[in-house]
Amino acid sequence: MIAATGPQVTGFQPGKDQAITPIAAVAPAALPAPRRWAAEAWALAQAARDPFVILITIYIFTPYYVTRVIGDPVAGQTLVAGANKWGGWIVMLTAPLLGATIDRLGPRKPWLAALLSLMVAMTVALWFTPPGSATGGGGLSPAIVATIFAAMGVAFAYHEMLHNALLVPAAGIAGAARASGLALAGGNAMSVLMLIGVLVAFALPGKVDWSWLPPAPLLGLDPALGEPDRITTLLVAGVMALFSIPLFLKVPDMARTALSLPQAVRAGAGDLAALVRGARGHRNVLTYLLARMIFTDGLTAILVFSGLFAAGAMGWATLEMLAYGIVLSIAAVAGGLLAGRLDDVVGPKTSLKLELGLLIIIEGLALGMAKDRIMYQPWHGEPLWNGPMFTTLPELVFLGLGCLIAITVTAAYASSRTMLTRVAPPDQLGVFFGLYVLSGAATMWLGPLLIEAATRMGGTQAIGLTPILGMLGVGWLLLFAVRGGGPVR
Repeated sequence: MIAATGPQVTGFQPGKDQAITPIAAVAPAALPAPRRWAAEAWALAQAARDPFVILITIYIFTPYYVTRVIGDPVAGQTLVAGANKWGGWIVMLTAPLLGATIDRLGPRKPWLAALLSLMVAMTVALWFTPPGSATGGGGLSPAIVATIFAAMGVAFAYHEMLHNALLVPAAGIAGAARASGLALAGGNAMSVLMLIGVLVAFALPGKVDWSWLPPAPLLGLDPALGEPDRITTLLVAGVMALFSIPLFLKVPDMARTALSLPQAVRAGAGDLAALVRGARGHRNVLTYLLARMIFTDGLTAILVFSGLFAAGAMGWATLEMLAYGIVLSIAAVAGGLLAGRLDDVVGPKTSLKLELGLLIIIEGLALGMAKDRIMYQPWHGEPLWNGPMFTTLPELVFLGLGCLIAITVTAAYASSRTMLTRVAPPDQLGVFFGLYVLSGAATMWLGPLLIEAATRMGGTQAIGLTPILGMLGVGWLLLFAVRGGGPVR
């Protein structure tokens, strides 16, 4: 699945979206005029950030760490869930007020530069995780790795918040939609290119005898030390640092306001309170936001844990996970295109019901897959062909289910955003998009918490992931209580 479908934590900009002035004498900073190539530089910065989700979180590094370093998929899933839980709690407690405070202070780029430096350093640190490091064989301990996972979750949310707050300064109101789409496409394209590069340069060499491939992994990387997997940390860190530079050179920043930091904190808190007050009396929209908050936790959990489950249940290593990531990333693009067409024809509410309903069924079937099992039924057949990957019927079925999951998850994310524009009062979209952001941050810890508890109690990865079905189901049911959301006639 693609990074575009990941959790969204955007900057709070009440001064631009709403008439909210908790400190009446101090207005938020005025918007700077967009510069030439600023929108492209802004989009490139997201394209540089998103590969962390695809290569590190979902498909390559985390599955490697769980299966080869921890050596126990169940214990590894518990560790990752715990890290995401703690990260989610920190984001919930800090991100909304931090975003509102920075809006009141003005400049974003100094905060973004410091945060980016920290993210690059933490990503590089993950290189020091060879097999055996979990048992004291050198390298980072599991506790330190879990801390980095949690800290990167927080940092990623903060980065997204600050980066999104620079969208209008970079592209202007008229160019914001184009720049946003370009950023999402760029993030997906960068991730797929990097997956293909790792596949050709490090994973396939030595595994298949093809004349156009190097005979061994490039740079002398040793598969026994997990280096073809771990090199993704250095590649992602390098891309993150290098392709973020144009943002700092081209994108104009907000001007510094006259507020001190304590004044900005108080003003930001007032902005958040005004967001909540502005939504009172709109029960229908708030019901939708509640539904969205719950089912989005399920969608996000699928993103975080799908790679872990594939590696553990199917026994896939780097080669298979790279190919799996490439195929699902392409399928996810189809989901985004499908959602737009479906929203136009039947409306976003019906689209969401269909997408979530199908996703519940498909995800339930996927949890019944294993190397020797197809949708909960034992399988003892022979390989279907002699190739480097995906040679058995369970693997092919799992790959097909993964593509359907990627399509429906991406479509559900897209339709959920469109749905808000159909049920919220047009003159209060700023208020409700602010609450949309708050709802995304408020419970992003819930999915990891439930999965951590279910994995501990159930003792298997599949049982540990069953709370996803519950979160999707509750959100789906709540949609039936929401009015509106039909097609535009």
